[in-house]
Amino acid sequence: MTPNIPETNQTRIVIVGAGFGGLALAQKLAKRDLQIVLIDKNNYHQFQPLFYQVAMAGLEPSSISFPLRKIFQNKPNVHIRITKVLKVNTDQQTLETELGELSYDYLVMAMGADTNFFGMQNIIENAMPMKSVSEAIYLRNKVLQNLEDALTATDADTREGLMNMVVVGTGPTGVEVSGTLAEMKRLILPKDYPELDFNLMKIYLFGSSPEVLEVMSDEASAKSKEYLERLGVIVRNGVRITDFDGKYAYTQSGEKIRTNNVVWAAGIKGNSIEGFPKEVYGGGNRLKVNAFNQVEDLPNVFAVGDIALMSGDPKFPNGHPQVAQPAIQQGELLAKNLLKILRKEEPIGFEYKDLGSMATVGRHLAVVDLPFWKFQGAFAWYVWMFVHLMAILGVKNKVMVFINWLWNYVTYDQSLRLIIKPKVKQ
Repeated sequence: MTPNIPETNQTRIVIVGAGFGGLALAQKLAKRDLQIVLIDKNNYHQFQPLFYQVAMAGLEPSSISFPLRKIFQNKPNVHIRITKVLKVNTDQQTLETELGELSYDYLVMAMGADTNFFGMQNIIENAMPMKSVSEAIYLRNKVLQNLEDALTATDADTREGLMNMVVVGTGPTGVEVSGTLAEMKRLILPKDYPELDFNLMKIYLFGSSPEVLEVMSDEASAKSKEYLERLGVIVRNGVRITDFDGKYAYTQSGEKIRTNNVVWAAGIKGNSIEGFPKEVYGGGNRLKVNAFNQVEDLPNVFAVGDIALMSGDPKFPNGHPQVAQPAIQQGELLAKNLLKILRKEEPIGFEYKDLGSMATVGRHLAVVDLPFWKFQGAFAWYVWMFVHLMAILGVKNKVMVFINWLWNYVTYDQSLRLIIKPKVKQ
């Protein structure tokens, strides 16, 4: 097999990953006289901030995914290949992919990050991560199937394990998952499963950090914990989950929690590819880059987004937050800098413009930190919804998400609680 990319006189820029950073870069360069090769394992862009709503049956996967080929229609210089990169040969300036070898003039790594299980094998095998649409669908299937199984459980211990939920990680994902689960337990699941006593269902949120949403302001942290506890979530700050055997979750002190369900949102690490020297990797398995997103000692290789560790910013000495905005801003600036490099001009150093951060806990319960204003409650919830709605790609997707949110708001219900599993050939 071969990637089958035509040979032209254009400079070839290969972008690995169609997340926020890679997509922003490709869109900016698509209008230029360059050959852009965009490689991803999926043929769609995923809107990661709303994975949890797919997992909690609030949105369909198609509402937060957008086909790459539709984005680049009428852009003949953009070549999309759905494959996996196996190795980088920086000396020869080639990539080894599942489709074959591909050469590049400039290479941009925008592969994002994956779940960090911190080497705990039992948790790798038994816990449920949520870093892709497919993982979010798996989580939805598991939660709903466990409730179906709880109806026919013959003993209280089995039923308790099927119904209890442990969420690990007190960042935005953990907070949003546990808050949504608590609202489902209170408003939706008792109507679907009247034979089950949901007073027995416990939702735990564990985090090794001393505060909920530690990366946000003290006001946001305190308020989000208050909101979670108001919804009935058992918040355990400063307590680490160190093991999970499929029936019990264990803390560092040896405490056992009966549950068949552990949602792991406790950390991320950069995706890696064979071929880069170990010296270019920094903390969190991220590629060390300079202010122009060039990987150390590799002038033709760049990295943006979650996988890039830019330590020169005094405001972010340990690298920029691994969220959408740094990736988008780096991708857009790199597009300008690549053009400058091709023209033999001096590139511009990256300066992150922090637009703020936000998280939602439940209906009318959200926290927003803007550079000039911090607020919480119902208005924060409406702001959170507006910002996320505007950030979704495609008019149709925006409309579908808005309709689902409006329906949920008016009816206090969701209509997407479907258990959809792939067919397994015998």
